[in-house]
Amino acid sequence: MSSQLKILRIYAKMDDVAITKLPPTVYFSHTQHTLTIFDAYPKALFHFLILPRLRVTSTAANDDATAPDGSARARAQAASTLRALADAAARLRGEIEREMEARYGFVWDIWVGFHAVPSMEHLHVHVISSDLTAPALKTKRHYNSFSPRTGFFVPLVEVRSWFADHSDQFAKTARLAPEEYEPRLKDALVCFRCGETVKNMPALKKHLQDEFDALRKRQVGKLKRKRESEAESEFASDSHPSDGGGGGSGGGHKSTGKTARAKGEGEDTQRKT
Repeated sequence: MSSQLKILRIYAKMDDVAITKLPPTVYFSHTQHTLTIFDAYPKALFHFLILPRLRVTSTAANDDATAPDGSARARAQAASTLRALADAAARLRGEIEREMEARYGFVWDIWVGFHAVPSMEHLHVHVISSDLTAPALKTKRHYNSFSPRTGFFVPLVEVRSWFADHSDQFAKTARLAPEEYEPRLKDALVCFRCGETVKNMPALKKHLQDEFDALRKRQVGKLKRKRESEAESEFASDSHPSDGGGGGSGGGHKSTGKTARAKGEGEDTQRKT
């Protein structure tokens, strides 16, 4: 178990050659400053972890990002680390959204943030789609650790805002006390979309799937009506042709499958993302 808790730090210490030799079920992409991997136990259709690489950012800098002491140097190091994570998350978000469009016909929310009390060593940010319908979502702790209603999942944008605060509030806020956040994992199972309280995990999983299916139906229908309206407008304009020419291939996005894991369980879209 202890080796599993340290696996992220092992990945973070790898050089470029070692990183690219990671299994395709683990590795997604990397930059000079960050490494993006598939979550080993995805809690949603798309679920990734982004880590700061230790060969570029020192261990002390990463420790500062998780437990800043309020000094100007520590805050500057932590802010730099968070900026690199935010840049990587923004690029990843674009790739996920393209894959959502290709596979599901619409784009839904993507959450980017930290667990207030991480379950593994080494700083890492979760990038996860807001459906929470993957098979690995099995327990109350799993669900409440991501539900926006509990506050256990802290958005990256919120954490970055702490570094713009030059008051004493920074030191108070940036140190997330386990005794304050751990009890939130035991909160009642409340749907983050509609607010309904559900009695157990099987009922919650069915409820979340029903909610997601309904969302997909609404959004795909809305997009279909929009395309039909645009097609009618285009047809009407064809009655008065201009020299615009053009054309294009039409149709939706073609799936690259890049954000789908190389192996998985259940649907291919539920692969370790």
